[in-house]
Amino acid sequence: MAVYLGLGSNQGDRKQNITDAIDRLISAGFRLHQVSPMVESPAMLPDGAESGWNKPYLNLVIRGDADWSPARGLAIAKDIEAALGRVDGPRWSPRTMDIDLLLWHDQKVNTADLTIPHSGLQQRDFVITPLMHLDPGVQIPGLHQSVFELSQGRRNIPLWMGIVNITPDSFSDGDSWFDREALDTHLDKLIERDVHIIDVGAESTRPNAEQVDADTEWQRLAPVISMINEKLSGRRIRPLISLDSRHPEVVARAIEAGIDIINDVTGLDDPEMAAVAKDSGLQIVAMHAMSVPVDPKMLLPDDRPATGQLRQWIEQKAEQWTRLGIDLNKMIVDPGIGFGKTSIQAYHLMSHCAELRQCGMRLLVGHSRKSFMAGFTDRPAALRDLETLGISMALCQQGVDIIRVHQPFIHQRAYRAWSHINLE
Repeated sequence: MAVYLGLGSNQGDRKQNITDAIDRLISAGFRLHQVSPMVESPAMLPDGAESGWNKPYLNLVIRGDADWSPARGLAIAKDIEAALGRVDGPRWSPRTMDIDLLLWHDQKVNTADLTIPHSGLQQRDFVITPLMHLDPGVQIPGLHQSVFELSQGRRNIPLWMGIVNITPDSFSDGDSWFDREALDTHLDKLIERDVHIIDVGAESTRPNAEQVDADTEWQRLAPVISMINEKLSGRRIRPLISLDSRHPEVVARAIEAGIDIINDVTGLDDPEMAAVAKDSGLQIVAMHAMSVPVDPKMLLPDDRPATGQLRQWIEQKAEQWTRLGIDLNKMIVDPGIGFGKTSIQAYHLMSHCAELRQCGMRLLVGHSRKSFMAGFTDRPAALRDLETLGISMALCQQGVDIIRVHQPFIHQRAYRAWSHINLE
């Protein structure tokens, strides 16, 4: 186990405040191992709070270690808060910087000045969500529960995954990012607007898609991954890079190039892919598909509820992954909307996400612009972003962990508004 610190800010340049706090912690002797995704959440407000207090927070969690006692860690945190402009005020008043000692190895501390595990950890999605994406299996001393178990049944803050298809024949955005200048501008926008994950793919999986050999796929991907890494160099707070590929040799190259997440549309069915994924130590998205590329004739049987069939698939795969030595805490499950499901099955799966999540792993849903929407709209795929947005808000209600979309910016804006009137 390690030391986990929660950092938050809702005044001034919030992101820079958090970056400065991390730098100051490192200078004070904190050995930084990992920075979580950064999430935004409404301010916690007491009854009768001033309207000026209603400013959303940016929050993240860092994991590391230090040669400090917890009491010394608290003193250092207070000094950094003060140095960054925090002044004493009423409880829950706006703050330039808030540093909480969440977990300190397996210790339990209960003094007049300090409680570890942090007393508010169990109730705060803005702590549970980033902590879970660092280590869903970390056990909370005294609770006998993991962070993932704490997240069950909650409206977790979603991570937004932005799609970047480097393909000439994707179903809704083919050719969009072959222009280097347009791609450069789009990547800058994804990074500056704090999209959590950039998912890069170079082979279309739509029906009748042309299959791409590994060398061609890598020729498309390599300069894009290099461009992203160059843009992210030196940033404390950065999006994760996900690779959408079903070719183990391409994934192996991408791991060397610095990706963070493996996104396999074949659900690690290929033993070579499973071996590469296991050895990488990275987070892994495994998707359910009846066929790749999509064959419209191959559909999930309709004699049983789709959710039950997907749960059975997840449980069987979890046993298989465990036998292979894959850490299930690294696994993220994707039900594969559009990959061998009827529109009715797609609706059913997306309305039962909490049930799928009960299988014990984080859940990713990729529904953006897909063909099942033809049941309620006659708009072409490229013009279905508002329909996608409506479904995304329903997924937020169910606590879906990662939502994969073509236009993450409108989703971030909508979620900010939605979250302010969906407080628990």
